[in-house]
Amino acid sequence: MATIDFPHEIRALRSTLDTISAVSDPDSLRVQIAELSDKASAPDLWDDPDAAQKVTTALSQTQSELDRITSMGERIDDLETLVEMATEEGDADTLAEAASELEGIRKDLGVLEVKTLLSGEYDAREAVVTIRAGAGGVDAADFAEMLLRMYLRWAERHGYPTQVLDTSYAEEAGLKSATFEVKAPYAFGHLSVEAGTHRLVRISPFDNQGRRQTSFAAVEVIPLIEQTDSVEIPESEIKVDVFRSSGPGGQSVNTTDSAVRMTHIPTGIVVSMQNEKSQIQNRAAALRVLQSRLLLQRQAEENAAKKAMAGDIKASWGDQMRSYVLHPYQMVKDLRTEYEVGNTSGVFDGDIDGFIEAGIRWRRGGDQD
Repeated sequence: MATIDFPHEIRALRSTLDTISAVSDPDSLRVQIAELSDKASAPDLWDDPDAAQKVTTALSQTQSELDRITSMGERIDDLETLVEMATEEGDADTLAEAASELEGIRKDLGVLEVKTLLSGEYDAREAVVTIRAGAGGVDAADFAEMLLRMYLRWAERHGYPTQVLDTSYAEEAGLKSATFEVKAPYAFGHLSVEAGTHRLVRISPFDNQGRRQTSFAAVEVIPLIEQTDSVEIPESEIKVDVFRSSGPGGQSVNTTDSAVRMTHIPTGIVVSMQNEKSQIQNRAAALRVLQSRLLLQRQAEENAAKKAMAGDIKASWGDQMRSYVLHPYQMVKDLRTEYEVGNTSGVFDGDIDGFIEAGIRWRRGGDQD
């Protein structure tokens, strides 16, 4: 094993943590925690369950963020002590343990550092994600379902609550489309780099001749609307259709017309919701997602106008941002960042933090060009 310059590495860790602390501002976090704790202890808190849930979730998330920063400083202190003891005693096993802890701290600091890069207008929001099957027939529909599971597993790994709002099943297998919410602060900032076209290459399980098939799926990520955003949509601009919810194979899963399809007439944006129990709930969910999409569209138009005025023309991310290859070799590669891994089963089981981190760093680098 190569000799590690522990004093140098520990100084580098402290420097990185100082940078993270300067951005995250632990004192400000403590003030937020105190304010949220006061709200959480109010006797009438649960008179409004939705508002109460937001307060308790925000308190938990803010406390966790502060704990991660303070515990990181303690871990670096402990590492320094461990190295000093091992060096004095010439203990190779303890030095090996210190080397392992050094690598662990580096990785965890990297996660914290990425959070400091999420400074976009809507990065702190919860996210609404829509996955749509593209070219590739039944394989594309199956791929869309694989991606849905991948993102839900990613959220589960982090303890982020999710709610599937709409699923449109394909006839043979898989999904035509699915929409779900990730209810956690900074979900949009993290998942926004997942937006784009994803490609799957594999031996098709649906081809009786065992031929290789390439299929595509599109991922859309938008920030969840908040009441303060004031995206007002006149009733005259909305067309609402109701229908019965359907499950796999087109079978009806509801005996009433509870599913809702909402069309924004001026833009042609269509939102469907069928996973809530009542038409009123589905209509409210559809309106919330429609407002979110209009908010993102408004932001995109503003950014395009700014770029046009500045004469700043950049290439877009492109139609294909990531490839998942299962045959003739196994690899998942992001074509923007060049980040790649060989553990495809791990990726489809939600292990995508490396891709998200690389995407956030890549995006920030592009913003600063």
